[in-house]
Amino acid sequence: MHNTVLNLIGNTPLVESKKLNTNPNVKLYFKLEGHNPGGSVKDRPALRMIKEGLERGDFSKDSQLIEATSGNTGIGLAMVASMYDLAIELVMPENSTVERVQTMRAYGAKVTLTSADIGIEGARDYAKQKVDKEGFIMLNQFGNDDNWKAHYETTGPEIWKDTKGQVTHFISSMGTTGTITGTSTYLKEQNPDIKIVGVQPEEGAKIPGIRKWAPEYVPEIYNPNKVDDILYVNEKEAMAMAKRLAKEEGIFSGMSSGGAATIALRLASQLKSGTIVSIVCDRGDRYLSSHLFE
Repeated sequence: MHNTVLNLIGNTPLVESKKLNTNPNVKLYFKLEGHNPGGSVKDRPALRMIKEGLERGDFSKDSQLIEATSGNTGIGLAMVASMYDLAIELVMPENSTVERVQTMRAYGAKVTLTSADIGIEGARDYAKQKVDKEGFIMLNQFGNDDNWKAHYETTGPEIWKDTKGQVTHFISSMGTTGTITGTSTYLKEQNPDIKIVGVQPEEGAKIPGIRKWAPEYVPEIYNPNKVDDILYVNEKEAMAMAKRLAKEEGIFSGMSSGGAATIALRLASQLKSGTIVSIVCDRGDRYLSSHLFE
């Protein structure tokens, strides 16, 4: 796969906050994962899960792949699968934004919508039933080590290089936990004093892309030893910050990025000094049909 759109995955920009961060002794950088060709941080694991799976012989071009997704992973998988001529079915809750559904279908994927009442957990259960009863092969982003290894090999090294090794805090919203697990593993190898902060929704808050899983759905790849602290945001904070990112920093993103930025700014106001990197995991244009930017 040389000289294709897949070569554009990774090496995303790191930009400094010029307005939101008002602490002169702290540098706050946003890593713009929306610059990946599929529009999100999930392009990284999508590529590795398919590429490595094919090379290991976990599946072939004759296989029928399936994956449950809240959106971004599905888009990344649909894009990568199209380049490898693979058939894939993506399962997501019916209340997902129309932009996400249409993007996956544009790449040629089959999209199955499950009841909004059972959420992403229900989508995961549906995909597992197809594996058990119909012979589908699930990429399983929640338990596939290629998910976090993609960030160990790319996201972490990019942050270390672009901050010239000065990063002191890494902030990431937690969904599948691949981003925080892989990036933490790499950064801690370079400097064990770097603080890794995960972001989860407050009790009852619904923030697309950020999850606080019930025990039976906690991703198998999650290693709590990789996260130094977990801080919480509510829906109102995440929405307000997504709007501020666009208006004040020119960064157009979704609500989960707003949640991470909320925590990053909270930390920036408390630290005496430091260099914070916060993941902006996707672009705001896939939320235009939602109430986020009304």
